[in-house]
Amino acid sequence: MLSYNVPTDVVVHSQQLNHTPTAKLVSPKGEEILVSESTYQVLRQVIEAIKAGRAITIASQEQELTTQQAADLLNVSRPYLIKLLEQGEIPHIKVGTHRRVRFQDLMQYKEQRDSKRRKAMKQLTQFLQDEGFYDAKMIEAQHPLVLQLIQQQSEDLKNPPVS
Repeated sequence: MLSYNVPTDVVVHSQQLNHTPTAKLVSPKGEEILVSESTYQVLRQVIEAIKAGRAITIASQEQELTTQQAADLLNVSRPYLIKLLEQGEIPHIKVGTHRRVRFQDLMQYKEQRDSKRRKAMKQLTQFLQDEGFYDAKMIEAQHPLVLQLIQQQSEDLKNPPVS
C-alpha cells in the first residue's frame, strides 16, 4: 500500500474504469505503457493530489489493514477505532490477538459516516438560517474568512465527493 500522511477522498473501484487503452504512460527511459482514459484520469488526480501535498492511498479492496492503518485512513485515534470495532460499527477479523479490517469495509463505514456528517451539517445550517442566526451579510462584514468557509461547506454539501 502506498500512503502519504494527509487524507483525501478519492476512491475508485476497478469496475468503474474503462479498460480500453487510449493513453500512454512514459517512463524517463522512454518505456511506454498503454492505459485507458479512465486510468489516465485517476493517475492525473493522484499526481495533482501529491503536488498539492494531499495524501494518496492505493490499496486492494480485499486488503486487510492493521488497526493503526485503518485509524490513519479515518483520521481517528487507534483507541477510538478499536471502540468502533468492538461496538460492531466496522466489521473486523482477528488474526491471533490482532484485529484486521478489510479496506472495503472501512471505506463503506467512511462513506456512511461522511454522509451522516453532511446531512447533519445541512440540517444545522438550515436551522440556523430559519432561526435568524445565519446572516451572510453580517458575517461577511465582520468575518470574511468565516463566510468563505461557510460558502465552501455549502458547495461541498451540494456536490459531495464521488467515490
